[in-house]
Amino acid sequence: MASPCRIYGRTAELAAVAALSDQLRPRHGGALVLAAEPGLGRSALLAWAGEEFTLGPVLRPRPLSGEPRPYDGMRALLCAAAETSGAAPPRAAFGTIRPAGQPGLPGLPPGPPELAELLRQYVPADEPLLVCVDDVHLWDAPSRAVLGSAARRPDPAHPIGILLSVAEHRSDDPDIAGLTVVRFGPLDDGAATALLRDLTGGVLDPSVRAELLSEAEGNPAVLTALAQRLTPDQLGGHRPLPRPLLDGGALWATFGGRLAPLPSATRQVLLLAAAAHEPDPDAAGADAALVLRAAGAAGLDPAALDPAEAARLVHHDGDRITFTGSLLRRTVYTGAPSSRRRAAHALLASAVDADRHRLRHLLHLALAARGPDPALAAGLVAASAPGTPTSGTERSAALSRAAELTAQEDVRTARLTAAADYARLAGHTRRARRLLAAAGEGASPDTVHGRTELVRGSMALRDGPVGDAYQALLMAAERLDPSDAEAALEARMEAMDAAWAAGDPVACLAALAEAPALAGAPLPSPPQDPRRDYRAGLRTALDGHLAEAASPLRRVLDRARDDDDPVRLMRAGVAALVLGDIPAACRANARALAVSRSRGLASLTPRILEHLAYAELRAGQHARARSHAQEGLRAAHVAGQRNVAAGQHAILALVASVEGEAAAVAAHAGAAVEIARPHGLLQAVTLAEWASARADLCRGRPFEAAARLGPLTRPGPGRGHFAVRMLALPCFVEAAVLSGASAEARVAVEEFALWTAQGVDPQAPAQLARCRALVAPPDDTADALFALALTRHEAVHGDFERARTQLLYGKWLRRRRRPAEAKNRLRDALVAFEHCGAPAWAEQTRGELRATGDAPAPVPAGGLAVLTPQQLRIARRVAEGATNREVALSLSVSPRTVDHHLRNVFALLGVRSRTELSRLVDRAERGGAQP
Repeated sequence: MASPCRIYGRTAELAAVAALSDQLRPRHGGALVLAAEPGLGRSALLAWAGEEFTLGPVLRPRPLSGEPRPYDGMRALLCAAAETSGAAPPRAAFGTIRPAGQPGLPGLPPGPPELAELLRQYVPADEPLLVCVDDVHLWDAPSRAVLGSAARRPDPAHPIGILLSVAEHRSDDPDIAGLTVVRFGPLDDGAATALLRDLTGGVLDPSVRAELLSEAEGNPAVLTALAQRLTPDQLGGHRPLPRPLLDGGALWATFGGRLAPLPSATRQVLLLAAAAHEPDPDAAGADAALVLRAAGAAGLDPAALDPAEAARLVHHDGDRITFTGSLLRRTVYTGAPSSRRRAAHALLASAVDADRHRLRHLLHLALAARGPDPALAAGLVAASAPGTPTSGTERSAALSRAAELTAQEDVRTARLTAAADYARLAGHTRRARRLLAAAGEGASPDTVHGRTELVRGSMALRDGPVGDAYQALLMAAERLDPSDAEAALEARMEAMDAAWAAGDPVACLAALAEAPALAGAPLPSPPQDPRRDYRAGLRTALDGHLAEAASPLRRVLDRARDDDDPVRLMRAGVAALVLGDIPAACRANARALAVSRSRGLASLTPRILEHLAYAELRAGQHARARSHAQEGLRAAHVAGQRNVAAGQHAILALVASVEGEAAAVAAHAGAAVEIARPHGLLQAVTLAEWASARADLCRGRPFEAAARLGPLTRPGPGRGHFAVRMLALPCFVEAAVLSGASAEARVAVEEFALWTAQGVDPQAPAQLARCRALVAPPDDTADALFALALTRHEAVHGDFERARTQLLYGKWLRRRRRPAEAKNRLRDALVAFEHCGAPAWAEQTRGELRATGDAPAPVPAGGLAVLTPQQLRIARRVAEGATNREVALSLSVSPRTVDHHLRNVFALLGVRSRTELSRLVDRAERGGAQP
């Protein structure tokens, strides 16, 4: 276990501390209060600030012990000052400092002392001084008053910086009122991951890291305690983690200081409130009436809760009792002995109205039980059955508790599996994994193990290698086929989803095939079940017979109009995309989203948002796609669905490539690929690479775009996703032509023509005509093809693609020395790009218009103003590292012309090399000073 020696995250907090130091440089005083709940690192930041301060001495008084007397804090501070200066500690007892009018310290005027006066005998006034006081709320009130007075009225003759740390619930103490307060929150995942990496030396399995981050909730002290508790084998994922992962001891070490001073009766009421949360930890507080009824049954006065409210541990609004943090609630619960926890649940069970809230009553009885109880377990199962008015979280809690009360192994495994499935559907992925791990691989029937593998595979499909998900789901189907054909069919459908994400059409067909044991037998689902048509239609489409697939897939869409099952609606969206009916795909997924939101289906919502955003992207509705993908990304992170997050990142990268935001494209594409490559998500990788290539084209870098898209679009092994590569092929044709690879572009165009003929992409006919124009010989054929492309664009929605055709047409016309016609096309392209929110593409179009003489070039920054528009374009491309030949191809001129212009650029700017030119252009583009 390594010991961290740096601050993690805390950018704003570090900036505030630096600002305090800056105040002391011109010999001005200043003060700053660091406020945070326990364990969030305020003491660490205070210590770091003292170590980093170099302007003068730093005073760090030792913590006070016991109940402080008046001015004990000041005495500790003067002792620190004496130790710093090498002087003798103060001899006077600080109890002798009296209020105004009474004798004070020898040599000081009567009344409360001033901090500068107290320190003057120890610390010289000719240099700044930093006073760092940790846990100032534990100091005596008179000492806090001295610090507060010095902070509010600095002594100009003695510049003192005062840096205090205080518990969040004491940050409004009157003695420090009016001072600047910086409040800490939990660490974000990036900072917490960096802390874990240093704590463990980097030996940390990703799934274990996710568990630790979830348990610690961004609290660095809790995260440290968790990491220190685990062995190297557990940290590396080679041995199972202990359960519970976060025990009461680790929590009490961090938060116990806030609970220990409370009266015994108050702690008992808090335990009842924490226990009332256990059946549904996500609920917004505990039922106050239930808690107070249980407290009354135990002989506790309702006023016993008042000290906890005064200490800001809980908030009681009359209906609910809510802890100020879930870690604090867990400290109260896990810090109590098991006997007291059981007693609390027994009290709560007796206080619940068993007729109105049967499941809640049974849950508290179960949590109060000491061992197996088959009758109670059966009652829990019955009360949590589908159709009862209970949440997925409560059902999961009920079934997991029923499993603990069950001695029969196969029944116990079945209940744990069902509990895991409900937890998964409620969005609690990590809880679901823990329950599956507890289910194990005991001697249970194939049906039980089949359901376990179905849940495990469904989770891996959303958060793990999809190859593992595929195998788990096929195994589930094989085990379920003889006894539960409906569940087996669902497993095969999910296996097909895994193979689709991996870009493996052969595996998709294998998953959609009928089970060998059932071949020739009637299908398990009724004829009106959409899964039957969906399965048949997809299988036919993947076999290459799209015309035959249309009929069953169209029936799936027809049934979706009035459907309210979000999974069936999502599949209807897929069917619509296969048919090329993009508006129908948007409608089906939008309806699925509405149903999912209304039912609170936290597990399904991120995936539905991914499907909807992708359909909107295909429809050219980029702003909507961005909005839904951003929402989906947040939901995927909350639900622990990294695979879905990768898909959302890829969609956001594609949206950013339309808007021309190169930095956003790189960030989202990188995030997508980081997850997608190790998890085998070829679809997400292909989308991300397509986005990066389109951004390259926007920036005038066709060689880079062609290099990215070539491996994805060419036939043969290693190519991109079978359902995406053709969508990216028009970009490849454009990049290949601009980079001089016209022969390769022609081959790609012929393949794209076959795809277009299948009628599955509304944009394809217009794009095909554009591609044919790009590879056409230098005669009037290209002119007619560009015109045909624009005509076909009018038949479908898609401002961005139409604008790209107009831009390429305008470039072609300018190259053919037809500037008047070029201007018309380029003006139309400019308006379209501006209309669809593509500013970088619009800027490229403006550059083309300037080259036709349509508009004066804006005066570039600095020395570049002497260049003509053509010279400026060449200078920028050379500064990016392009060769003369690459510049010539991208600007549709000859290499000799580029060479001529470049010599003039060198002469005008007074540079002698491409490196000097690159530096000058970079400074000018950033608005820097010119030589």
